[in-house]
Amino acid sequence: MKRRDFVKSSAATVFGAGLPFHGALAQSRYARYAGQTVTFSIPAHPHYDAMLKILPEFTKETGIKVDVDKLAMGRMKEKQLLEMAKSQGDYDLVSYVVMWKGEYVAKNLIHPLERFFKNPALADPGYDLKDIIPIYLENLGMVGGPKGYLAGPGAQLYGLPYGAETSVLAYRRDIFAKHNLQPPGNYDDFARLLRLLKDKEGIGALASRGQAGHQCVHAWLLHLNPLGGSIFDDEWKVRFNDQAGVKALKFLQEVVATGPAGIPAYGQGESNTAFLQGQAAMYLDSTSLAGLVNDPSKSRVAGKVSWALHPMGTRRASQSGGLGLAIPKNAKNADAGFLLMQWLTSKAQDKACTRAGGTPVRNSTMLDAELVRQYPEFITFREALKYSNPDWRPIIPVWDKINVQALGVGISEALTGRKTAEAALNDLVGPVTQIMREANYKV
Repeated sequence: MKRRDFVKSSAATVFGAGLPFHGALAQSRYARYAGQTVTFSIPAHPHYDAMLKILPEFTKETGIKVDVDKLAMGRMKEKQLLEMAKSQGDYDLVSYVVMWKGEYVAKNLIHPLERFFKNPALADPGYDLKDIIPIYLENLGMVGGPKGYLAGPGAQLYGLPYGAETSVLAYRRDIFAKHNLQPPGNYDDFARLLRLLKDKEGIGALASRGQAGHQCVHAWLLHLNPLGGSIFDDEWKVRFNDQAGVKALKFLQEVVATGPAGIPAYGQGESNTAFLQGQAAMYLDSTSLAGLVNDPSKSRVAGKVSWALHPMGTRRASQSGGLGLAIPKNAKNADAGFLLMQWLTSKAQDKACTRAGGTPVRNSTMLDAELVRQYPEFITFREALKYSNPDWRPIIPVWDKINVQALGVGISEALTGRKTAEAALNDLVGPVTQIMREANYKV
């Protein structure tokens, strides 16, 4: 069975045929929990900023209150781990970054969702899990399967995508028209454009992340995948220092050399801001930018941006990642937390959050005629999702350690000029192999 078919069949098993949703049923579903408070851990992130605009409607509809704990993403995991290690924690619902899902499951910190969806007192029969974009559901929600983090035999659903993303290219069509340029279709064209745009415009060619840790690894992975590379081979042996890995890192070094000043200190927010403030001619990263780019209060480039597919290397491969929702095992109000999760990711609220500037996780939202008129880039985004890779990075329980403590150090050294691309990656083989051995991978 193909991976996407497995995700869809799992949805059908959990939800059945998807009966219509009626107001009276909804009221009976929520009545028991009216007056409870769901404590919700969320990041400072554009999608969750949009979510906060619709959140009061949940309390109005259900009588369930929501207490939001909003933290910078860099602090969120530490706080969640602290709370979820208690006998009873403060959180009833948590947003997590995709890299954390395997670790949270391995540490027995979050609930599998099947028991909630099979409870007729909680589950909305019209929810339609099959409508959630399959790549997002697999990448953010599934743990188990062939490698421990993909769909397939043995996989279970532990979370739902919310703030999910893939990678696309945004470019300044006014600048491209001025110089009679086309968006890059492949990496050869992409490399030529970096220097050309820098020389002709005097602004950065491409906005990018580059900060030590997760951020610079993310930026490197954006190029590693389409250039034919990966972190490990099929036997979990390191291969990130092969020809593809070095080529991707050298490309990222050229991005730094031709980009806005300061990329080695940029996280996602700084990269977004550089493009939104007109400091770069191109942006290659998350679809979450779409909700910001035409907002005049946040963007100086409103009305000047077009979108294209992630350029092709030896293959087409766009990012699969972002944020999801999970229920801690030690939640005081787990059922009410599930009701909030279900409400936020429902068809109606997915559209409402998208209208408020969030990123959709449902096919029905991406195909909604009104929203496509408002966001014509959805046509490109749907095409990009055909190449979105749920195995874009190995989301094993020790990935975050590898990501932050090893790769995120060495790649930063290459971007700041302390090491060549070859030396930076070769020097990481030993530390990453040691982490894998300590985690009982036979390498």
